[in-house]
Amino acid sequence: MPSEKSHYVPAPPIPSYDEATGGNSSSSRPDWPPPPSPIHTRPDHETEAQSLLSSHTRQPEPSRRAPGGYRPPYVEDDDDGSEWSLEDDDSDGHGDSRARRAMEELEIEDPLNGSSSRSSPSWTKRIGFALPQWKWRWRLPRLTVRLPREGDNISNEQAESSATRWRWNMPKLNSAAALLLVGRLLAVFLVLGFLYLIFMSDIFTSMSRRIGGQMLDPEAVRQFVQMHVDTVRMRDTLKHFTDFAHIAGTEGDYALAMDVHSSFLKNGLDEVTVDNYYVYLNYPKPGGRAVEIMSEDGSKAAWTAALEEPEVGGESAGHQTFVFHGHSKSGDVKGPLIYANYGSRDDFKRLSEKGIDTKGAIAIVRYGGTQGDRALKVKAAEMAGFAGCIIYSDPADDGFLKGDTAPGGHYMPADAVQRGSVSLMGWVIGDVLTPGWESKEGQPRETLDQTPGLNKIPSIPLAWRDAKVLLQHIKGFGERCPEEWRGGVPDVEWWSGNSSSPIVRLKNEQDENEKQEIWNVYGKIAGIEQSEKSIIIGNHRDAWAFGATDPNSGTAVMLEVSRIFGDLVTRGWRPLRTIEFMSWDAEEYNMIGSTEFVENNLKSLQKDAFAYINLDAAVSGQEFHAAGSPMFRKLIWKVLDRVTDPNFNTTLLARWDERNAELESLGSGSDYVAFQDLAGTSSVDIRFGGAAHPYHSSYDNFDWMQTVGDPDFVYHGLLGQVTALLLLELSERPILPFDMGNYALSLGRYLGNLWHWAEDKNLLEGENKKINLEPIKEAVQEVENAVAQFEKWEPYWEQSVVASNGWEPNGLGSRRCDYNARMANFEAGLLDLEFGGGIPNRTQFKHVVFGPDLWSGYDEAFFPAIRDVIEVEDWPLAQKIIDKTAKIISDAATALTAV
Repeated sequence: MPSEKSHYVPAPPIPSYDEATGGNSSSSRPDWPPPPSPIHTRPDHETEAQSLLSSHTRQPEPSRRAPGGYRPPYVEDDDDGSEWSLEDDDSDGHGDSRARRAMEELEIEDPLNGSSSRSSPSWTKRIGFALPQWKWRWRLPRLTVRLPREGDNISNEQAESSATRWRWNMPKLNSAAALLLVGRLLAVFLVLGFLYLIFMSDIFTSMSRRIGGQMLDPEAVRQFVQMHVDTVRMRDTLKHFTDFAHIAGTEGDYALAMDVHSSFLKNGLDEVTVDNYYVYLNYPKPGGRAVEIMSEDGSKAAWTAALEEPEVGGESAGHQTFVFHGHSKSGDVKGPLIYANYGSRDDFKRLSEKGIDTKGAIAIVRYGGTQGDRALKVKAAEMAGFAGCIIYSDPADDGFLKGDTAPGGHYMPADAVQRGSVSLMGWVIGDVLTPGWESKEGQPRETLDQTPGLNKIPSIPLAWRDAKVLLQHIKGFGERCPEEWRGGVPDVEWWSGNSSSPIVRLKNEQDENEKQEIWNVYGKIAGIEQSEKSIIIGNHRDAWAFGATDPNSGTAVMLEVSRIFGDLVTRGWRPLRTIEFMSWDAEEYNMIGSTEFVENNLKSLQKDAFAYINLDAAVSGQEFHAAGSPMFRKLIWKVLDRVTDPNFNTTLLARWDERNAELESLGSGSDYVAFQDLAGTSSVDIRFGGAAHPYHSSYDNFDWMQTVGDPDFVYHGLLGQVTALLLLELSERPILPFDMGNYALSLGRYLGNLWHWAEDKNLLEGENKKINLEPIKEAVQEVENAVAQFEKWEPYWEQSVVASNGWEPNGLGSRRCDYNARMANFEAGLLDLEFGGGIPNRTQFKHVVFGPDLWSGYDEAFFPAIRDVIEVEDWPLAQKIIDKTAKIISDAATALTAV
C-alpha cells in the first residue's frame, strides 16, 4: 500500500561524543541539526523569510540543549553543597564557582540563534542584564563550646566563664569596604525589587508571551505563513491520497490514517494520537446489487442495469468502490415502477392526489431539486408506501445540459453514479446505534431496528445511462408529467407510471458490521498562555471513491498548514492558544468520526473549544465561500483582504464584494455539525467553489483535479493561505477576533425569519393566534444591549496597553483571558442543556438558534425546536419551548457582562 510521502527529509546523523562536546560557545558550535535543503527555491521570498525567522530548524523529535553547547555534569562534594559553613576558610574558591554556575543557569536559549526547543520553557531569551559576582560571603558567628573533661584543674569561676565561649569574627571595615558593602546591598535590593515586579505583575505573562511565544513580530509571522504555502507539496499530497479508493473502515482508509499520523509526526506537532471508535457501517457485496426489469410472468430478468462505473483509476488503484448507498437497508424487493420527480413529500403527495397507488411499488427519483437530502427522498418514499427507492443523476440537474461533463468538464457523464449515505443525519448524527454517547468498547448500543436514524426500505443509486431504460418502460402508464417534473434524459417521454407499470426488481444484499473500527488522527501545537483553550481545524479523510475534491483537497490543505506551523514551532514561535489538527473518519456515512469525538469530549469542548474550522470539499472552483457562526464575519473579511488571487489580480475580498457575497449559514452537511449544534463551538466551513464537480463518483480523481478542477493548484494555495491566517488570528490575537456585534444583529434577523414564517401560517394575530414570540424579541434586545456594553472593554484594554508602552498593566492579563472566555462561551451558552433538552425527538441537537431542519437535511433551520413543534401543531409545547429559548438567550446575555 503506498505510504511514502514526497519531499522526505532524512534524519540528521548522530554526532559523536567528541563532536557533541567540542565547544562551549555557540559561536564555535556547528549548526546542529542542519536545516533541511529547500526543495523549491523561491528567490523573491526565501531571502525575506530568512530575515524574518531563523533558518535553523529542528527535526520533529523533541530535544533539549544547554546554552553554549554540551557541558559535562559537575559533581559537588558535601562541602560544596552546603550554603552555610561553620569554618571560615574560603581559600578553595568554591563559593565563586557556585555563584557563577547559578548565574549561568539563568541563561536560556535564544530561538533566533537556532537553539530553541519545543520542550523549552516559555522564557527563551537571555535576561538582558548581568548580576554582580560577589566574593564577599555572609557568615554566621562561630560558636565554640568546650565541655570540662576529667583531669582539668580549673576553678568554679573559670569553669563557669569558659563553659561557653562566644567568638565573633567581625569584618574590619575601612571606608572603601563600607562603600562596597553599601553598593552590594543596594544591588541586592534592586534585584529583589525587579523579581517582585516580574512575578507579582502581568509583565511576567507579557514577557513570556513576547519572548517565548511571540518573539517574532506578528506581521512577520503572517508573511511567513503566506509565503511558505507550497502548492507542489499539496499537489503531491493529493496525488498520494487519491491513488486508491479509501471508503471508511477499509484497508485503504487505515493506510491513509497512518500516513496522516506520520505526517503530523514529521511536521513536528506536539502530541499525535490515533483515536479508535467502533461503529455501524455497511459495505456492498460483489454481485449483491441489481436493478432489473422482469419479464411479464416475473420469472426472469428482461433487462439488467449495468450499475457500475467504468474503471478510471488504473491497475495501481485497485478496485474502485462498488455502486451503493451507505447505511441503506438490505433487501430484495419487486414492484411496479413509479416516477416521483425529486422525491419530496409534496411530490409523493401529488401522486396520491392523482389516485396513483404507490403501495409496494419501486420509486425512481432524481437527485437534487426540491429535496436535496437523498436520505429524506428514501424516507418520503417509505412513508408513501413504496417498497424500494432508486435515485439517479439527471443531466438537467448535473450533466451535459449544464455544461461539459467529466473527465473534461465539471458535470456528471452518462455512466457516472453519485454514491452517498442515506442515514437520516438531521434526525440522528454520528453512529446511529449510539445517539448521544461515544461508540467505545463496552458502551451500550441500540439495534438496527431501534434506531430512528435509518430508513426501512432498500435504496440504490443509478447513472442516467441506466435510468433512461427504466423511464422509457413506463411510457403510457399513469399520468403525463407536468413540465416541472420533466428531466433532461434524452429520448424519454415523461410519464409517472402506476400500479400497472412493468415490474422492477431492486436487490441490495450487503455486508453489515455493527462494530466496525474507524480511526481519527489528532495532532496539536500547545499554546503558551491558555494551553487548555483550543482552536480546532478538521478535515475528513474517508471518501466514497478516490475523493480528489471531496475530501482530499481539504486534506492537502490541512497537512500543508500543519507543516508550516510545525516549521514555525522549530523557529521559536508558539501560539497563545492551543491549535489542534484533526483527521476525521467515516464522515461520509453520517459525520461519524467527528461526532463520536465530540460526544466523547463534550463537557471540555463546551468549556474550552474556542473555534472550529472545517475543510471538506475544499477546492472545486474559483469562488471563495464561507459558512459559519456570525462570530466570524469581520475575521473573514480581514483575512480575505490579505490574500491576492493571481488569476484576477485582486484580493479575495474584492472578488467577494463583487458578487455581494455574505457569510452563509452552516447547514448540516459536514463535520462542523457536532461542534456547532452539540458542543456550542463557534464553527466555520471554508472552500473554493462556484463550480460543480463529479460528486461522489469515481470521476472525482486526481486527473480531473489537475486538468479541470484546479490545474495549477492555485486555489489550493490560496485556501492554504486563508486557513493559515485564520488559525494565526484565532490562536495568536491577545483578544479573540470574534464579531459579537454581528452575532447580536444576526439574532434579530433570525427572529425576523421565524416571525415571518409564523405570520404566513397566521399564528401570531387575531382569533387564530397560537403562539407569542415577544419573549424571544425581548431576549434578543437584551443580547444587543449586553454586547454593546461588553465590547467597550476592548478599546479600554488597547488604551491601557498603549499607555504602558506595549505592556499589560498589573491585573489586566487575567481580565483579558476572562474576556476571551466569555466571548467564546457565548455560543455554548445558547445550548439547551436541561435534562431531555434539545429539539424534541432529536435531542442530540442542543443549540436553540441553529440546527438541521427536520425535512431539509442539509439546510440550516433557525430556531429548529420551535419550528418542529409548530409543524405538528402542539401549541402548549410550542409556547413552552419559546419561553425556554428566550430564557436561554437572556441568560447568555447576562453571562457576558456579569461581574
